[in-house]
Amino acid sequence: MEIEILHLLEGAKKARGVTVVIDVFRAFTVEAYLADRHAEKIIPVEEVERAFAFREKNPNVILIGERNGKKVEGFDFGNSPSAVENVDFTGKTVVHTTSAGTQGIANAVHAEEILSGSLVNAAAIARYIKQKNPEHVSLVCMGWNAREQTEEDTSVCPVYQEPAGRKLHPQHGAGDGAPERSSLRCQIL
Repeated sequence: MEIEILHLLEGAKKARGVTVVIDVFRAFTVEAYLADRHAEKIIPVEEVERAFAFREKNPNVILIGERNGKKVEGFDFGNSPSAVENVDFTGKTVVHTTSAGTQGIANAVHAEEILSGSLVNAAAIARYIKQKNPEHVSLVCMGWNAREQTEEDTSVCPVYQEPAGRKLHPQHGAGDGAPERSSLRCQIL
């Protein structure tokens, strides 16, 4: 298994194989919480306008997202895990757009499969990768606004590298007391 670490939008564009787009603090922690809170469908989109277009077609769609760290005007929620962790999303479709994480998903056009990675689902994704045993894994650290690398996104990479025989560092998610979320597979619509 070959694992490569890539960064920001340019990295997302180069990603191939099983691709883990990593946005630790917000975007993909939010998506893990949405899955845990029983959202029926989570649709990551690149543009705010596209999110509003989903709402025009279906007024029951929930819009979640941010630009430059601030909730998008007209959206139901910003991109804060604490805002969604106790909300019941059972049967709901959520459209999600962010300045970094969802941009990575939209730009990973050569990936065979895309997983959204954060600390809360890192161990589950590592197990999935180990079980699948793909030839190639791309880890894409999205950073701040997909323009600047951040330590938190890069520091979780050892968890995802564990399936290839690298040692899991204990401070990166395994046994840290946080509830474990399942991995999320993303489908570009």
